[in-house]
Amino acid sequence: MYVDKRLAGIQAVQTLSRINRSHPGKDTTYVLDFVNDAAEVLAAFKAYYATVELSAPTDPNLVFNLRAKLDAAGHYDDFEVERVVAVQLNPGAKQSELVKALEPVQDRVMKRYKAAQQALTLAKDGADEKAAEAARSMMDALILFKTDMGAFLRLYTFLSQIFDYGNTAVEKRFIFYKCLLPLLEFGREREGIDLSKVVLTHHHLKSLGARPMPLGEGAAPKLDPITGAGSGALQVKEKAYLDEIIAKVNDLFEGDLSDQDKLVYVNNVIKGKLLESRTLRQQAANNTKEQFANSPDLKTELMNAIIGALDAHTLMSTQALNSAAVQRGIKDILLDYAHLYEALRAHGEGTPDFVE
Repeated sequence: MYVDKRLAGIQAVQTLSRINRSHPGKDTTYVLDFVNDAAEVLAAFKAYYATVELSAPTDPNLVFNLRAKLDAAGHYDDFEVERVVAVQLNPGAKQSELVKALEPVQDRVMKRYKAAQQALTLAKDGADEKAAEAARSMMDALILFKTDMGAFLRLYTFLSQIFDYGNTAVEKRFIFYKCLLPLLEFGREREGIDLSKVVLTHHHLKSLGARPMPLGEGAAPKLDPITGAGSGALQVKEKAYLDEIIAKVNDLFEGDLSDQDKLVYVNNVIKGKLLESRTLRQQAANNTKEQFANSPDLKTELMNAIIGALDAHTLMSTQALNSAAVQRGIKDILLDYAHLYEALRAHGEGTPDFVE
């Protein structure tokens, strides 16, 4: 099995366990993992290897809390819920009746989302940041409403097997949400990114060796209970715009160099070599960003990366080696724009080698 994406928790167990499926002539299994840390995968499997235990009980009242939150959103009323449930539980009902019962709620929510989208477009065209923020808030609230319905369905499906809620209103909400959720077609829009000019210039593979995973050793971690269902918020993804990085690297280098040359050198070559440093990963995982920026090892590893890139990028490496200002500039770009610290911290492990 070849693994090219991050796996953790139950997803790691479910995905990697597929390799153990029996098949005639299959007597050897092998996993080639390009992404994951062996210790994290082992920890995921140990939680399910013997007796599965929870670190604390799950509160069954989370279902009631989530129902109250969804009701308070104001996108439907009790009559509309009852109408959908009545059709769904009627064995002689037609599909057209269910569609008719759901249509008012679906139409209302979809119109609100589309209106918010249009308002956001108009606000951006008119450079009205206040109106744009209001439109974004409305869109986020509707996306969160949809997400909370999905959370309710998963939570109730699980808890109703072991807990008698004794409340038909909760069961009716489950039926209603299950019918409504697939009809709300929004929330997965993505901003377009032009990748037509992206070119793979090089890649590097480094074997980290085979890793044994003895499941019978040590204590098994306990699983966390379900807490705070429906208490989440939409995550705003941090973006590093290429033009910001290009603007910074343009001030560092001289000579006949294209923007692409400079960008690849700093954001791919130098950053890629620094990400291979176990020392920097440890320090990023165990220190603040300010402490990490002042680490003498960061300066040393940066010099090593520049020297390592000398053959393939002679002009820029020579300038970087001969100028402390260029070295400082590269470090600032990597920390402030290319998110070197965050990338190292995400792969960090072990004890700190440097603390200010």
